[in-house]
Amino acid sequence: MLKPLKAEDIMTKDVITTGPDVLLKKAIKKLLVNEISSMPVVDDTGKMVGIISCEDILNLAFDGYLSNTKVETVMTKNVVYFKPDTNLEEIALAISKNHFHRVPIIEDGRIVGIVSRRDIVKKIWEA
Repeated sequence: MLKPLKAEDIMTKDVITTGPDVLLKKAIKKLLVNEISSMPVVDDTGKMVGIISCEDILNLAFDGYLSNTKVETVMTKNVVYFKPDTNLEEIALAISKNHFHRVPIIEDGRIVGIVSRRDIVKKIWEA
């Protein structure tokens, strides 16, 4: 049995992000180079404005507009997120129920971390 953990106890703090005005082709390269399937989209002030995922990209991939499309055009804007002090069990249930791979951790509108399925499974294995 895991002791009660919070998002801040296991979240990845070094979060790879992109901007809304970035060309989708550049964002895809960033996803591939970093071997991740999604990343938060932040504005110039660091506020999270969405998330871009491989699923979002696949929805546009065969339209032929990949090279001149900006991230903001295809990003998910209504993002489920949690605060650093959120109980890990609540996050795990949301990830499972919604089939998410990861969720952003937000404090004062800014991204401070990411909790992934892998982070949670790793913590269970370590217990």
